[in-house]
Amino acid sequence: MRGRQAVTFAVLSVAVSSFVMLQSLVVPLLARIQVVYDTDQNTVTWVLTAYLLSASICTPLLGRIGDVVGKRTMLVVTLAALSIGSLAAALAPSIGWLIAARVLQGAGGGVLPLSFGIIRDEFRERMTGALSVLASLTALGFGVGIVIAGPIVDSLGYRWLFWLPMIATAVAALGALLFVPDSPVRTPARLPVVPAVLLAAWLVALLLALSAGNTRGWTSPLILGLFLAAGLLIAAWVTVERRVPVPMIDMEMMRRRGVWTTNVVAGCVGFAMFASFGFLPQLLQTPTTAGYGFGASITESGYLMLPSAVASFLIGFATARLIAGFGARLVIVTGLLVAGAALAATGLWHDHTWQLYLFTTVQGIGSGLVFSSLAGVVVSSVPAHQTGVASGMNANIRTIGGAMGTAVMAGIVTAQLGPGGYPAEIGYTVGFCVLGVVMALAAFAAAVIPDLRHQPGTRLDDADNAELGLVPAAGNR
Repeated sequence: MRGRQAVTFAVLSVAVSSFVMLQSLVVPLLARIQVVYDTDQNTVTWVLTAYLLSASICTPLLGRIGDVVGKRTMLVVTLAALSIGSLAAALAPSIGWLIAARVLQGAGGGVLPLSFGIIRDEFRERMTGALSVLASLTALGFGVGIVIAGPIVDSLGYRWLFWLPMIATAVAALGALLFVPDSPVRTPARLPVVPAVLLAAWLVALLLALSAGNTRGWTSPLILGLFLAAGLLIAAWVTVERRVPVPMIDMEMMRRRGVWTTNVVAGCVGFAMFASFGFLPQLLQTPTTAGYGFGASITESGYLMLPSAVASFLIGFATARLIAGFGARLVIVTGLLVAGAALAATGLWHDHTWQLYLFTTVQGIGSGLVFSSLAGVVVSSVPAHQTGVASGMNANIRTIGGAMGTAVMAGIVTAQLGPGGYPAEIGYTVGFCVLGVVMALAAFAAAVIPDLRHQPGTRLDDADNAELGLVPAAGNR
């Protein structure tokens, strides 16, 4: 039984890591892609935006379908979509083809709620520890994607940014089919088609407005119309969800303290982390002639993210014990305040690379505490049959927050131009301070998150870790 759990955990780890890395691999290379496909900056931005849009729509929907038809089945389907999307991106002859492929890749967002649901179904007393490590992979994978993008492009070419994930997700799909057990918990219900369409509609309207606001103008009729449409569609979606017999998102569930608080935190963390990872490489790549920056290459700027990613991942191994000793509430609040302080410090002091290495490492510790704790709170706050819905919505809100954060950060950074047409340094200073404030504000919501110390599944000892393959067994140390 425990050997099978270790294999299951390994398959889920590859699946989650591959999806998250595909979010970040293209971030430092958008300028290169723009040149390769001879397009403009607004169009090439859709390589990232299309992925976020698709993930925002598909993450909660696939989590809900998994609760109905079986999590393993949908995990295999989702990984297959990721693999096919990566193949299409690797072969893309045009920017339109590449954007369409990224939409298909974004469907891989279902990996997150499905994986978390499988962990709850199969791991029982080791659930919290497994969730903490799996959730920490989301932070590690995002950072690693930025770090390795440059070396992959330099040695193999940019298309290998898609060939390698294609291979990994294909292997994971086969592993899920062969080794992951079928779901013991299912919800016999019809699929909520109308709520899903309305959810997709308001997300598309909102993210289109956020992604195009800088180029079209935030007060232009088009952008204002999109925001208005998003607001009306949200109201319609909530109304329908409250009235249909089979809702996509149970609004009563969303009122649970453990659900709404973690959703607020996830949105704020996504806001700050996506924007931070997206703009730190640009800060480093800015030539010194602009009066700041270091003129770093893509590879060199990517290395800055490594300490943050490693720190965020490693702290996940200690989170279960910290939650058992101090409670999830204190762990998450502490993580938010630490990460927020580090982000603000990045904006205020970035004259030397050692400062950025220090601040990003501290930020990684803080965000790691948050990432690896949220999943356990979510799944412990809802009935087993709603795990996919709850964790899917939480991951989805983080993605929405990321899209909003990136758009807001872009507006702040590009508001003033300095020498050579580069953004003025004050834009980065204000932008990173705003990200720090957002993390600090999230701590207010985290202050009322439920305490997990007295809930089952929060204890994890060395034997549990060893059986999951997370640390060496005693005889192998």
